[in-house]
Amino acid sequence: MELAREAGFARKKKRIKAEKGAMDLTFLVLVMSLLAIGLIMLFSASYAYAYYHDGDSFYYIKRQLVFAIVGVVAMLIVSRIDYHILHRFALLLFGVTIFLLVTVLFFHTRGDAKRWIPLPGGMTFQPSEVAKFTIVVVFAHLISINYNKMKNPRYGLYPFLIILGATALLMIAEPHLSGTILILAIGFVMMFVGGTNVRWFVLGVTALAVMVIILAFVPGVVDYAKSRLVYWINPWDDAQGKGFQTIQSLYAIGSGGLMGVGIGNSRQKHLYLPEPQNDFIFAVVCEELGFVGAAIIILIFVLLIWRGYVIAMRCRDRFGSMLAVGLTTQVGVQTILNIMVVSNTIPNTGISLPFFSYGGTALCMLLAQMGFVLAVSRQAAVEKE
Repeated sequence: MELAREAGFARKKKRIKAEKGAMDLTFLVLVMSLLAIGLIMLFSASYAYAYYHDGDSFYYIKRQLVFAIVGVVAMLIVSRIDYHILHRFALLLFGVTIFLLVTVLFFHTRGDAKRWIPLPGGMTFQPSEVAKFTIVVVFAHLISINYNKMKNPRYGLYPFLIILGATALLMIAEPHLSGTILILAIGFVMMFVGGTNVRWFVLGVTALAVMVIILAFVPGVVDYAKSRLVYWINPWDDAQGKGFQTIQSLYAIGSGGLMGVGIGNSRQKHLYLPEPQNDFIFAVVCEELGFVGAAIIILIFVLLIWRGYVIAMRCRDRFGSMLAVGLTTQVGVQTILNIMVVSNTIPNTGISLPFFSYGGTALCMLLAQMGFVLAVSRQAAVEKE
């Protein structure tokens, strides 16, 4: 009997090892599709701005292409790594992230926001992008080792609030409001999926809301966010000032109509819409591709998120499952928030659109994270087609 069990275990282990090499091609194709469309739209949205400000229409697309190539290579390499290594070094990763978030407050590029650490060659590094990934890894680690105790606030609430609170406070100090909102959303979703008692979950959200309201009325803390709220309600109150970007975004969306004006034919990107290559690139997408084109892109995002959750549900271990949930949730929440900002559904938080907005650190980190989802898919019991 014992020999039979050992033989059965050996066969099972051999079968899992054999299946480990199968990558989820559906998820990979969706990622590469969004990346390709994003690069095309980035060039279309940025060339007029780049020519005027830098004298080179290819200024942004050249740099983004380099980061895209590096990111794709990183994604493919990471997809072959045993993702359980993150399980073992989760707390070390959190310590390094806290160090980077503190460092950027004292050593940063010039400007009002202390978000970027300068690197040789004129390049910069944004620690908040690492923080998003770290929250996912640490939460997946804690949930996997305390899954049967998640209803107990000692294991399912307090550690998560401490980690989220420390990270959020450092990001608010930069200030980076959009990044803070994003990591809080990711954290709460993972806690909910991981089994935190709904009662504690509701109390935590309520406490957070109260804290945000209090901070909003403390002079000098988040004053920059107050004006965004005011001009979100009526951007035409300062049409040539703080409401200008939102108004131009709405003009771009409205001009696109059903089928759009065609790729490269946007009018708002010609120095009307400020920095169209960044947070408001989706407005140019809507203008050039119209409602139909924008809907197709949103559909691809939806399919990517759906496939990520399928991989998570079919994963053979809880850490891998929660890792896929967190990384997929990041893409989903960030996409939703960006589109809501561009359409003035919520106040401008300065959040980027995954795969589309310009940003080297963000793109490389995003593609590497998609590599970890692919690594999880190698051990997931899904039909890879």
